[in-house]
Amino acid sequence: MSSPTPVPIRAEIVGNVLAIVWSDDDEDFFEAPFLRKHSPSAEQTGEVDIFGIRTGGNSKPSDYSKIKLFGFDFIGNYAIRIKFSDGHATGIYSWEYLKELSVSQGQEK
Repeated sequence: MSSPTPVPIRAEIVGNVLAIVWSDDDEDFFEAPFLRKHSPSAEQTGEVDIFGIRTGGNSKPSDYSKIKLFGFDFIGNYAIRIKFSDGHATGIYSWEYLKELSVSQGQEK
């Protein structure tokens, strides 16, 4: 049985970084360009229909290096919606997805 995904006990924007302190005492720091690149929104990733066919999404690599964080909102008790300087604000980042990103973030550097 796997342990439940930790939940944030504190989240704030520091400069251009989203800092999260988790209930398991872990801390993660996500830079804005990384979060924007990995937005889970349909605009970014496309949508899957009932037959499992993915359509849409941004298939072209984009330069997010100048993206800034403008704010965030908690979505219920399971996710956060981040607002970016390019107007993008439709990605809903679940706590589980953010924990996955924290692992992949280290692999991208």
